[in-house]
Amino acid sequence: MPLAVGTRAPDFTLKDQNNQVVRLADFVGHKAVLLVFYPLTFTGTCKGELTEIRDNIDRYVNEDVQVVAASVDSVYSHKVWSLQQGYEFPLLADFWPHGGVAQQYEVFNPEAGFANRGTFLVDKDGLIRFAEEAGPGETRDQAAWLKAIAALKP
Repeated sequence: MPLAVGTRAPDFTLKDQNNQVVRLADFVGHKAVLLVFYPLTFTGTCKGELTEIRDNIDRYVNEDVQVVAASVDSVYSHKVWSLQQGYEFPLLADFWPHGGVAQQYEVFNPEAGFANRGTFLVDKDGLIRFAEEAGPGETRDQAAWLKAIAALKP
């Protein structure tokens, strides 16, 4: 089970596909964060979900919200994939310690060695307002993400 709604989101510091440091704490007080864990780079279901974000980026990245995606793959794998697919939002490398952030959010799959499809919407105060988890190969309902984002607006 992923961390529950209402829980304070664990802070993290990870590098994106451009080797830039991304910290959850940097968004607190400024923007909500949609944190999308996915199992592995270069896989079909993951590509489909991230392409939906890419093709509708203004719904996921604006003055109120920032999307970040994370997998256990390396910065270098993320760089190649982001260039191939045109992903301009941060792809975070939860590479070492292996799946450490996914473990904090309770979506790491130790048998498979990667994160399940966990999704968390963290509000500007650092609290989880939406949480879900799907297994490998299961697609998520991204309309639920947009509904959760819309619910943050007063």
